[in-house]
Amino acid sequence: MSTSDVHLRPITATDLTFLLDLYASTRAQELDPLPWSQAEKAAFLQQQFDAQHRHYQAHYRGAEFSLILQDEQPIGRLYLFRGPGTHNLMDLSLLPAWRGRGIGRALLAGLVDEADRLGKAIRLYVESDNPARRLYEHFGFIVTGQHPIYLEMHRTAARSLSA
Repeated sequence: MSTSDVHLRPITATDLTFLLDLYASTRAQELDPLPWSQAEKAAFLQQQFDAQHRHYQAHYRGAEFSLILQDEQPIGRLYLFRGPGTHNLMDLSLLPAWRGRGIGRALLAGLVDEADRLGKAIRLYVESDNPARRLYEHFGFIVTGQHPIYLEMHRTAARSLSA
């Protein structure tokens, strides 16, 4: 798939409904087997999304909170904090219909190229059974820590041959 029509723009308050729906899509498989009603699942997802959103906004001041757009249609989000020595990839999520089309790979390749040019590492957290983990490993990320739910992964900057 061509990713030439994919671009980013900063999120706004008007995007919160889309962002909640996107977040819910990333948790759907996890919640499917639970014997909760749809209303209970929706309330749980709203609470979890709100907590995550508040945490990111409070603890990553200066981060880029971007919507991923195909043409002008929102299809995902990319949250990135560019620290002094490390880029923190906080989130890269796509709606289910847009997964597996090379969009995430292209965005990640751009981030890796940028980090390498700047001599910066990249850090992220991923659930151990998330299929994206294979993509991260393909780009040279290695597991450097294990948390109750997530694996911490790092990728050091590639050094050019002329360095």
